[in-house]
Amino acid sequence: MVYVGSDDNNVYALNAKTGAKLWSYAPGNFVESSPAVANGVVHVGSWDNNVHALNAKTGAKLWSYATGAILSSSPAVANGVVYTGSDDFHVYALKASTGVLQWSYATGFAVYSAPAVANGVVYFGSDDYNVYALNAKTGAKLWSYTTGNELNSSPVIANGVVYVGSDDHNVYAFGLK
Repeated sequence: MVYVGSDDNNVYALNAKTGAKLWSYAPGNFVESSPAVANGVVHVGSWDNNVHALNAKTGAKLWSYATGAILSSSPAVANGVVYTGSDDFHVYALKASTGVLQWSYATGFAVYSAPAVANGVVYFGSDDYNVYALNAKTGAKLWSYTTGNELNSSPVIANGVVYVGSDDHNVYAFGLK
């Protein structure tokens, strides 16, 4: 199966071989977020201000969590937690099985960047020009680095290095802690 969000206000599950629609779910507004699938659950953000958890086989809604603004950030799922950014200037950590808030962290502007998680650390960029590293369990800030512009791109982790691009036309590399 392939899962996609759409500006026609739907999340779709498609047969990977044929492209046939298997199910759709309408959260009520645009879905610019790329779905994250873990343990039989599709996690996706929407412009209806919610993170949604859907049964991967049927599309049935399992839970949703309301943030203070639209979500364009694609979620990341690690160790039973869903991490996502919101236009309300926060990153959220939600229990993947229930949607219960574990913690939230306020930045200085919207978070479009999809978080990346490695070694107990959540990495993401914000439109406040900063790259952040937070403790994945507590949300405590470990460090941040100010770039020359907004960070809409999502960090990538490879070979012990976190890479992220900034709208200042630079790519930044940070060693994992």
